[in-house]
Amino acid sequence: MATRVPGPLTRPAAAATGPVATADGLTRRFGERTVLDRLDLEIGRGEFIALLGRSGSGKSTLLRALAGLDSEAEGGLSVTGSVAVAFQEPRLVPWKRVHANITLGLAVPDPKEKADAALAEVGLTERAGAWPLTLSGGEAQRASLARALVREPDLLLLDEPFSALDALTRITIHQLVLQLWSVHRPAVLLVTHDVDEALLLADRVLVLDRGRIAHESDVPAPRPRHRDHPDLTSLRTTLLAALGVSPEGTT
Repeated sequence: MATRVPGPLTRPAAAATGPVATADGLTRRFGERTVLDRLDLEIGRGEFIALLGRSGSGKSTLLRALAGLDSEAEGGLSVTGSVAVAFQEPRLVPWKRVHANITLGLAVPDPKEKADAALAEVGLTERAGAWPLTLSGGEAQRASLARALVREPDLLLLDEPFSALDALTRITIHQLVLQLWSVHRPAVLLVTHDVDEALLLADRVLVLDRGRIAHESDVPAPRPRHRDHPDLTSLRTTLLAALGVSPEGTT
């Protein structure tokens, strides 16, 4: 009997039109502290957005609201379609093997086939039976991406998923994320502190400050990008200024 090799995950073309997510006057307070302050945001279908901001500016709070994990946010918030999240920590269940982590809570007719396809896309087919604690940092983050990807999201939320990785592994995972995005075309919102990461990956970069979008820039440079591209050099200076940082690293 021939062995079937799982191909890339496939999804039907979305019938819906318009943005995949819209925030209109979104506000989130923690006691007397306002973290999101009447924030407006629109995320287009298939768009790759990076969100920058100082610590405490509300980046993760916004992501949690979009993910449906925060019921206390006020104002208008609309998300069309399915949502998946990959966090800074892979958050794999340690007592389940990698394959079981991918299928956890997956309500589809053939979860094994879906998981096999997702693991193949992130290069973890040979690690499907491994325990999470035996994975390297890069492998664990790949597994986290596979777990999000297998749900075929319309909106993929990435909460600093590369920050704990070494420099070489980050480059590899960046390339993988762009490859997966180009195949599946979900809308992506990447929360990051890294300006260069934002410029290398995103179509549009937002800066969050005092609970609102204080700046946004389109990234016109074609992919694949190099950090020394003249357009990126100019944008880097602009974004650092929006973050209150000079190119030399002083505030």
